[in-house]
Amino acid sequence: MKVIAGLGNPGQKYKDTRHNVGFAVLDKLVDNLGLSWKEGKKSLIAESRAEGEKIFLIKPMTYMNLSGEALRPLMTFYNVEVENLMVVYDDLDLEPGSLRLRLKGGHGGHNGIKSIINQLGAKEFKRVRIGIGRPAEGDSVTSHVLGTFAPGDKKAVEETVHLSAKAAEAWFTKPFNEVMNQYNRKN
Repeated sequence: MKVIAGLGNPGQKYKDTRHNVGFAVLDKLVDNLGLSWKEGKKSLIAESRAEGEKIFLIKPMTYMNLSGEALRPLMTFYNVEVENLMVVYDDLDLEPGSLRLRLKGGHGGHNGIKSIINQLGAKEFKRVRIGIGRPAEGDSVTSHVLGTFAPGDKKAVEETVHLSAKAAEAWFTKPFNEVMNQYNRKN
């Protein structure tokens, strides 16, 4: 069994913000697979199967900083190993349009990832990091991540969202190292 989580904030007000690229990727994946979202406990969930294996797609509805509170109950109930979790999220340290897949890592200052690490007690989950770039000098990180993409970055980010959904789907049947080699991209 595998779990793929896309991080973001619920509500129309946050829909197209930089912080919600994880949600955008999961929405794209659900559309690509012809699935639909169902309300779960503290999350929206879609289910798929590949080669006899159940795959949960999840969008935590707890707001970014409490993402782990939505993931932990599902992971515990289904006894999913942390190595079978992939998290898709925004990354300030990557330029818009960049895509970096990693086997594991720390939280890098990302509060959603910090919450997941704290709730699961482990950091050995797969990551799909989508570049959103750093705020302009004088702008706060909060206003940057809760802002929308500049018109010049929009196309690159849309392509990365599309590519990230393909990478997540590839992990249904391929080893993650192979997926990393195929989909990592720098802008």
